[in-house]
Amino acid sequence: MHGGGDMEAEVEISAIVNGSSVRARVPVRQSLVDFLREGLELTGSHVGCEHGVCGACTVRLEGEIVRGCLILAAQIDGQSVETIEGASESGELAELQTAFHERNALQCGYCTPGVLLTAAALLRDNPAPTRGEIRAYLSGNYCRCTGYHAIVDAIETVAKARSGGASR
Repeated sequence: MHGGGDMEAEVEISAIVNGSSVRARVPVRQSLVDFLREGLELTGSHVGCEHGVCGACTVRLEGEIVRGCLILAAQIDGQSVETIEGASESGELAELQTAFHERNALQCGYCTPGVLLTAAALLRDNPAPTRGEIRAYLSGNYCRCTGYHAIVDAIETVAKARSGGASR
C-alpha cells in the first residue's frame, strides 16, 4: 500500500493560452479540455464523447486544430493553445460567426465552437472549397441539431465572399 491515498501526481506546465502566459500545476492525467474548462474557466470548448470523435472539444495547439479530450494538459508545456474565446476575441472568426447567424447554422450551440475553429482551418487551407470538401472537412464534428446543410451554406458564403463571389 502506498501513502497519499487519492492524491494524483501533478506536473508544472507553462504555456501560452489565447496569447497570455499561463503557469499551473495539473494532474498528469487531466485532459487539455478539462484543464481549459476547470482550471482556466474557458468553457467554450465542450466535453462530448471523450474519444476524439465528436469535435466538441476542438482547440488549436500550435496553430493546428486538435481534440482537447485526446491531449493531456501536461503535453502543452511550452506550447501555444488557442480556444474559441481567443479566436473570437481576435476577430478572426467574425465573418464565420456572422454567416452562421445569418444562415441559421447553429441551434443549441454545443458543437458550434468546434465547428467554427474547424471551418476557419478549412478556409485557411482551402480558400475556395466545394460543398463536398466542406462536408468532408467537417466530418469529425458532430451536430445533432442542424443537419449540416445550414453550416455548409454559411461556410460556403464566407468562402465566396472572400474570393469575390467566385466558386469552383
